[in-house]
Amino acid sequence: MKRVDDFRLKFGSREFVPIVIGGMGVDISTADLSLVAARLGGIGHISDAMLPTVSDRRYDTKYVRDKLKLYKYNVANPDKSEVQFDLALLAEATETHVRRTMERKQGDGLIFINCMEKLTMNGPKDTLRVRLRSALDAGIDGITLAAGLHLGSFALIEDHPRFHDAKLGIIVSSLRALQLFLKKSARTGRLPDFVVVEGPLAGGHLGFGMDWAKYDLAIITAEIRDWLVQQELDIPLIAAGGVFTGSDAVRHMENGAAAVQVATRFTVARECGLPEDVQQHYFLASEDDIEVNTISPTGYPMRMLKSSPAIGAGIRPNCEAYGYLLDAGGNCAYINAYNRELELHPDVKRLKVMDKTCLCTHMRNFDCWTCGHYTYRLKDTTHKRADGSYQLLDAEHVFKDYQFSTDNKVALPAQEDSATAPGEG
Repeated sequence: MKRVDDFRLKFGSREFVPIVIGGMGVDISTADLSLVAARLGGIGHISDAMLPTVSDRRYDTKYVRDKLKLYKYNVANPDKSEVQFDLALLAEATETHVRRTMERKQGDGLIFINCMEKLTMNGPKDTLRVRLRSALDAGIDGITLAAGLHLGSFALIEDHPRFHDAKLGIIVSSLRALQLFLKKSARTGRLPDFVVVEGPLAGGHLGFGMDWAKYDLAIITAEIRDWLVQQELDIPLIAAGGVFTGSDAVRHMENGAAAVQVATRFTVARECGLPEDVQQHYFLASEDDIEVNTISPTGYPMRMLKSSPAIGAGIRPNCEAYGYLLDAGGNCAYINAYNRELELHPDVKRLKVMDKTCLCTHMRNFDCWTCGHYTYRLKDTTHKRADGSYQLLDAEHVFKDYQFSTDNKVALPAQEDSATAPGEG
């Protein structure tokens, strides 16, 4: 029976273990997590979501404090059009995180950055240009365009000296989305180096409507594969969403994928950015504890744990400090929902907003527990401790289990010494 290690992802003359760790934000796919994948010959991602905030946490900068101080006068104003990002500081934060990560890289693998178009930041085109170009300036190996059609993204960097050097790809969930991207990007004279085909069982934002259950990753991948063959386009496909075991991965690669992108099983790795108390919620989840809802201000459905503190939390919009989802006019769907509920319930001490959430604040605080469809299976990948909690895993163990496992099996990690377990010894 074949294993993932029997396959290789090829970019030109270079070959890689065909395992890509997805770019989970905010700082869930940490530098440490991406570095493990690169060291083992695969591809890791960092995320560019809210990098000024990540920089404050990781590198002791003060971007959030300074931005809030600058715009504090506007906190009570529902019009956020004046709340702008300083593009030079945004570039600085991006370059710092990318450069610090790349300086630590070892091994023959690659490190990419996941770049979300839906982070509109009250200046969609200008801020996206800065994020993309700054990542290239800082030496990132590749960029994965995510959360959007990215019809103009290649044009934003076509004059960059690394435009043809770095690996550039896009996440799509349909053949139509890929066709639109290729058509709009054609004038730059460059094809994507890879395409991530993300199915309906992925975590976080989905490229489907609330009818997501009608779709199947294998069918979408095959449709795109066949079209590329017809067009005589040789672009590697990377299957993503619901790839829980090495055997799952092999099936997708036998179906025409060149690699798989995986994330859910790494949410409970020690190298992951989630706090351990949140990781325990992931372990404890049952299938019924997971839902796809529409509370994201981006307009995309999101998969998350029903117990996420972000659901229903009516906190004041924190755009002066964050503001990553403000559109070009300074608007956000959560601001509208919050002001509606505040007008209806002016005397309520703890406001509830059920239809939208302040995604910036909750993602920053790890209170929006986005997850993949098979999160309920995580408990079966490790050992249960005497206190009822679950043992975290090393990212290297998870990576190698994908690489070498067969027969739909998941290898359990070595059981930790009780003296090293939390609360023991």
